Amino acid sequence: MSGNYVPLYRKYRPQTLDKLVGQEHIKKTLTSAIELGKIAHAFLFTGPRGTGKTSTARILAKSLNCKNGPTIHPCGECESCRDITNSVPIDVIEIDAASNRKVEDTQSILEKIQYVPVNGRYKIYIIDEVHMLTNHAFNALLKTLEEPPAHVIFILATTEPHKIPLTIASRCQKFRFTKINSKKIVDRLREIAKLENIAIDEDALYEIARISDGGMRDAINFLDQLVAYDNKVITLDDIYKVNGSVSYNDIYLLLKSIADNNKVEIIRFFDTFDSSGKDINKFAS
Repeated sequence: MSGNYVPLYRKYRPQTLDKLVGQEHIKKTLTSAIELGKIAHAFLFTGPRGTGKTSTARILAKSLNCKNGPTIHPCGECESCRDITNSVPIDVIEIDAASNRKVEDTQSILEKIQYVPVNGRYKIYIIDEVHMLTNHAFNALLKTLEEPPAHVIFILATTEPHKIPLTIASRCQKFRFTKINSKKIVDRLREIAKLENIAIDEDALYEIARISDGGMRDAINFLDQLVAYDNKVITLDDIYKVNGSVSYNDIYLLLKSIADNNKVEIIRFFDTFDSSGKDINKFAS
């Protein structure tokens, strides 16, 4: 049973641009590019983790390779769409640069770009955490970006754009992903909770959004973890226990003890805090 379990963040990963939460400026630009047929040969997606970079890359790949495409509404049923959904590396190849960062890895990939696509219109390379590539690997990639085959598209994604060589970045269309608004995260969590029959307090939803710091994936992952912790009704107290954070009420009592110069209560607070195994750095933050 557990072997067939699909994590919520994968189960509810957006499959079309209109289902992508937030990033309105990116959705608008990519939608126009697809409708007008003005598709660049290289894209650079940058921004914080969990804000939709890889999901958008997959959606763009589907939109371009769908049998009904290029379209902003890929069918999700054709062979190309199914291959992308199931991460079958035929025409859309996803690469984790953190574990394929050597020049030999890059060259072995680039040697195959001359082969035409099997099912779709394009052979699309999605390189995640591209900033992890070595300088030699970047040089090998640069040669291809300078004169790419017409059937090849690169989508580079990174959380650290300052580590991308300017020679690479200047040959890409750049899209900056921003942290997702807390209200939009709450709305999405509420929607998922309803679909999954998860009972959760409203203030708990807002607390998940707050601690996820604008990352939708982190928020959904944490909701998934909370379901495993408490399959009845998820409350604020559950969040504090699972996340190792401290409630606002406890913080208020600590500040009051400090204001009252109550050394005994201050020491008692941190003694209890330390014995519970919570992270003092997270608390200070």
